[in-house]
This record gives sequence, structure tokens and C-alpha cells, in this order.
Amino acid sequence: MKKKQRKCYLYTRVSTTMQVDGYSLDAQRDKLRKYADYEDMVVAGEYSDEGFSGKNIQGRPEFQRMLNDIQDGKDGVSYVLVFKLSRFGRNAADVLNSLQLMQDFGVNLICVEDGIDSSKDAGKLMISVLSAVAEIERENIRSQTMAGREQKAREGKWNGGFAPYGYKLENGNLVIAEDEVEVIRIIYDRYIHTNEGVAGVAKYLNRNGFVKKLRQNNTIPGFSRNFVQDVLDNPIYMGKIAYGRRRTEKKQGTRNEMHVVEQSEFPVYDGQHEAIISEEDWYLAQEKRKINSFKREKVNNPDHAHILSGILRCPCCGKGMYGNIAKAHGRDKKTRYYYYCKNTITASGHECSFRLNIDQAELNNAVAKIISAMVNKPRFAEAIQAKIGTAVDTAALEQQVEVLQGRLKQTFGTKTRLERQMDTLDIGDPHYDRKISDLQRRYDEQYDIMVEIESQIDELQSQIRSIRQEKISGDNIYRLLLAFDAVYNSATEAERKELMKAFIERIDLYPEKRKDGCWIRSIVFNFPMPVEGGEVKELSLESETTVETVCLLSKLKSTQHIEVELDMDELDLTDAEKKATYQEIKDYVLEHTGLKVSSLYIAQVKQKCGIIERENYNKPKSEDAKQPQCPPDKEKAIKEALKHFGMI
Repeated sequence: MKKKQRKCYLYTRVSTTMQVDGYSLDAQRDKLRKYADYEDMVVAGEYSDEGFSGKNIQGRPEFQRMLNDIQDGKDGVSYVLVFKLSRFGRNAADVLNSLQLMQDFGVNLICVEDGIDSSKDAGKLMISVLSAVAEIERENIRSQTMAGREQKAREGKWNGGFAPYGYKLENGNLVIAEDEVEVIRIIYDRYIHTNEGVAGVAKYLNRNGFVKKLRQNNTIPGFSRNFVQDVLDNPIYMGKIAYGRRRTEKKQGTRNEMHVVEQSEFPVYDGQHEAIISEEDWYLAQEKRKINSFKREKVNNPDHAHILSGILRCPCCGKGMYGNIAKAHGRDKKTRYYYYCKNTITASGHECSFRLNIDQAELNNAVAKIISAMVNKPRFAEAIQAKIGTAVDTAALEQQVEVLQGRLKQTFGTKTRLERQMDTLDIGDPHYDRKISDLQRRYDEQYDIMVEIESQIDELQSQIRSIRQEKISGDNIYRLLLAFDAVYNSATEAERKELMKAFIERIDLYPEKRKDGCWIRSIVFNFPMPVEGGEVKELSLESETTVETVCLLSKLKSTQHIEVELDMDELDLTDAEKKATYQEIKDYVLEHTGLKVSSLYIAQVKQKCGIIERENYNKPKSEDAKQPQCPPDKEKAIKEALKHFGMI
């Protein structure tokens, strides 16, 4: 009876397209086929990874395909043949896990050159030992390469990567780039000798005609605060060479995933390149950086918060308006709080003509009442309930992340191939110095590419998290809106500020206070506000009788809008001091009727008209005290004044 032939897979791998350890892919295949023929095995499939590192299995598509075929029982194989264990993998954990997976499906590993068969107890032990040795060898190669880069830094030479802005590379040496160096000097000069921070310096460069040169590691047009910050923190500009500012480290909680991490401490050596700024200026910049990094403590009333600070937009320049304080003075000794535009004076002169201070309490209460009237509409509450819990789609962004992760794996593979090429380069080669220099340059470039790709991945993942968090936050905000009155009335000013920031993007104001006492032109929300017939993001207050909500929906054409009307009566924006002062009412009555009226009479008429007073003028001083009642002619005159000022 003829013995049934055993089936096997052949797996081959090299780290570079060059021959490694004397055996190319073809040589490995030839050796494995001859072994299979000698052992009377049938080759059911061949898998080959060319130019992939053995440090993990994630970056080897053919290896993963082979494992998937084994799990599927595709060909009913009993063995996987590899030339040497190092071809199977150089990471001990991956080797043993992959082997265990294969054995779970009845497949063993044979390393032809090493004479190892995992179906035997001694073979599995040898695999454990040799895989650990292979991993140590890989780490030694990496350590030797990094040691070479550190030695270059000690010698004051540029140790790899793209030249920093302000410099260019010539024959591997840093040389000042004349078309970039002026920007570097201006950054240090303005940061040290003016009150500007990093954002202020960036704003100065962008506003004064300076153009940023775009190149490999500076692809974003314009000067950002991060660019200025990086320039100020880099000792390269004072003639020093830093080593290890960024290190490739394993991600916590993962087995083989790596990422580039900024280091807080790193060695600095004297460089051979020309400095752009003096050491004294560099250290002065560092001192200011430390001072500016501290969080400033609030020196005024700790219980007070400028609730709408940063949300309000100046009607003149469109920039954010912030809190202003008028310290206690005069008879009442009361500190007053206002909103104002701080963009009135900058380093380049006056930019905004808006000079008014707007009372904070007045504006805070007006916004709160508008929101309260809006969310207390029954149909609004129903629409919010329907909005909560709907799903979000991030598939397109996740696909982009997968593509970038693939590119990152390829870059890691390229870096590993270059490591192997440098390690196996013949020192007797007459062109050794030029070849090793070229390989080192290409090797260093991989780190910059990895940083760029990882930055793009982080940005996309941040967007995905932001979208998901926005959905979660949106649901939470919608729930808060359903109980807005109770939440807002019981919150501290600091909590009210956080609440407003959570669901309001900005509030646009009129350049002047309207006759009806309203400052607010429109309110733009962070989240679409569900209303009957669609979703809106902007409330526009354009008339004295209605609040018109106009929102351009993302799914509609530019000519399509949604309009929602709310009665202004529901907004209760008629506090006495928000419309006209007592003196203004007295002056109006005197001018139009010749009658003199007291504040007491005005308060009585307001009470009759349903206007709530901040101060109770009607309260008698004692139980027996009697207040004079407003005469009919004066009451009529006061009502006419209240109508004129839009209060009734």
C-alpha cells in the first residue's frame, strides 16, 4: 500500500533585495524544494515576503496570508518549511505565538538549515532559544546604528534628517540658508525684546509680508505658533547639536507598535555649523518660555466668571470679545464687569474701532432668556429627544488611517532594509565611505517620514475621536438643554461659562444697542439644533417682534433655508433697566407733557404693566407707611413713555 504523501508550504523572506547571509529568495526556494523532494513532501503553496523586516508579523502580508490559509485548512498541509528560523521571524513572542497557532491546526515548522522540527520536543525548545537570539541580534543592529548617529552628534556633525528651517544641507553639513535665516532672527528678536508670545510672533510674521519657504518638513503655508515654538526650543540655532530630541518607542499596551516621542531631556553638543543666534539670546528665550508656560492665577473676584468671554464677536472686526473690569469706586463701591474688544491696539497699530463696553449682566441674562424660550418650545423638546442616540459615520476617515498605517509599515520596512544593508556592506569596498554615507542619509530620512505619517495618523484619529466625542457631547448637551432652566439657575458663574461654551460657537452683536434694548444679532451653536422640518445652527434676531432662525443645512442647496419664528414676548427681554433708565423716562415725560414724575410713580406704572423690577420701589418703609398713588394723568404719560421705549 502506497504511503500518503505529506503536504507542506514553503515560506521565504529577505530584509533587502540584496542577498542576505549568502542566500537570496531564489536560493532559499531552491534549498526548500530540494528538502521537500528528499522528504517526499508535496509543495502545496509558496509564500514570499521580499524586503520586509522580521521584527513583527504585521508588516508581512504573505506571512499573514499563509497563516490564514492554515486556519482555513485550505490545502491540508502538515508542515511549513523555512530556510532558517530568522526567516520565520526575529521577534521571540511572534515566533512562538505563530508556531502555537500553526500547531493548533496540526501544522509544524521545519527550519532546514538549523535542523529543527517543531513536531519534536527538542525542536520546540530550540525554536524558543533561537528566536530569542534572533530578537537580540535585531536589537543589537538597531543599537549599533543609533550609536553611530550619537557619535556623529558628539563630533558636532548633523546626525540625520531634514535640515531645520534656516539651514540647508551641503555634503551632509549644515549651512545657513540665506533665504530663510531672516525669519529665524526675527522670531528670536521679537520674542525676546517685545511682550509678544509665540502666537503674537507668528501673527507678526504673517501680517508683515514674510513668506514661509515650503519644503520637505515645512509643507504648511504661513507661520503657526507651533512653528515659532519649535524654532525657539531648538538649540541648533545657537550652534549646538542635540541628540535624541525624538525617540522611537514602543507604544504602551502593544507588542510591536512603535511611535515617535518627544523627549524632555536630551544631550546637547557643540556643533560644527555656524550659529544663527547667540547662546545668550537662546537662553533668554528659554527663560521667557518657562515664565509663559505657567498658568496665570486669577487676581480678581474668584467667584466671578466672564460667562460669554470669547464667544461674543466684535461687530467691527469679528474677533472675540473678553471680560473687562471697572474696579469699585464712587458712592456704591461696586465693581462692574463689561465685555469689550481687546483687538483695539496691536503691534501694527489700531485694527478695530469698536470702543464700547457692554454690561455683562445685561448680555448674560439676554442670552440665557433666548435659549430658555427656544428650548421650552414643545416641538423643540420632541425633536431633541429624537436627535439623541443617532449614529455617526467615520468610515472614510478610518480608511484613510488604514492607508497611512500601510505607508508607515512600508517606511519601517525601508528603514530595516537600510539597517541590513549598512550592516552587511563590505568595508573593503573601494566606495564604502560614499555608500555608507548615502545609506545613512536615506536611513535618517525615514525617521522624518515616519514622524510626518504618524502626525497625519494622529490628526485623523483625533478627527475620528472628535467626531465621536462631538456626538457624545452633543447628546449630553441636548440632555442639558432639556433641563436648561434648572441647570443654569443652579450653576455657579464658572459652570455657566462652561455650559455656554459647550453649546454656543459664537454670538454676533449689533454695532449699536437697538431701541428695544437688544445687542444680539445672531447666535451660532456648536451642534445642529433640531427643529420642525430640519436642523438649524444659527438663530438670527433681525426684527423687534420675532426671532428668525436661518440655517444653511449641509444637505441643502445654497438657496434653501429653514425659518422658525418665536414670539419676542416669550423671551421676556423687558427688564426695566434693559430698556430705558428712570431718568430717560422722566426726561421723555417732561419733554412731551411738561409733567414731572418720580421714580416711585414710574415703578408703580411698571408693576401695573407687568414689568418686573430689580429694585422694589413699592415696598413701604413701615407697616403704617402709606405711599402716594400715581395720578391718572401722570400714569398715562408714563405709559406713553414706556411704549416709546418698547417696554410695553
